[in-house]
Amino acid sequence: MRVPALQSPKVGIIDYQMGNLRSVAKGIEKAGGCPIVSDRFEDFATVSHLILPGVGAFRDAISELRRRDLVPHIREWIASEKPFLGICLGLQLLLDVSYEGGEYEGMGIFPGEVVRFEFEPSAEVLKVPHMGWNQVASMYQPDTMLSQMPEDPYFYFVHSYHAVPAQETDIWLTSHYGYRFCAAMRRGKLFATQFHPEKSQSNGIELLRNFLAVS
Repeated sequence: MRVPALQSPKVGIIDYQMGNLRSVAKGIEKAGGCPIVSDRFEDFATVSHLILPGVGAFRDAISELRRRDLVPHIREWIASEKPFLGICLGLQLLLDVSYEGGEYEGMGIFPGEVVRFEFEPSAEVLKVPHMGWNQVASMYQPDTMLSQMPEDPYFYFVHSYHAVPAQETDIWLTSHYGYRFCAAMRRGKLFATQFHPEKSQSNGIELLRNFLAVS
């Protein structure tokens, strides 16, 4: 049985005009947290957890983060080993490079690249983007981040590109769409999911609740 927190943790949600901020904030509230949405890092002085959401094109997103001078602050937060969660595009931005519509440099926090789903000619023809519910499998056993969920839980995905980490040790969760791909990454208190926890109903709320329990 989970022991309820005595005080709701404050959670910073980075606003760079590229995320479904309201849905993420509502998800954090349902998980028992107090969301603070801002594009200014000084507003996160009292938060214990930080989230980088993301919806849209990699090029536009990394440009917005750099234009707002948010990248150095994100790097510093992660280097300080405070709990951090990237969601969807927020995962992809953490890698070295993305090939979405060209070649664009990411933040390089996770070594690796972001590539489009490409299927062998002999394989089943699948629609891109990969959209809908899909199961994930954890590289961690036991995995406390998936506690209070069924085995190999379902989460909601919407994406045409996915991460290819350079280091297998950075892979947290995998899923299957034509082939096995990286569905989430993890290193210490740094977490990033390709799927949307805030759109994944009870499993997503449990994952957010488990993230808030990281201290």
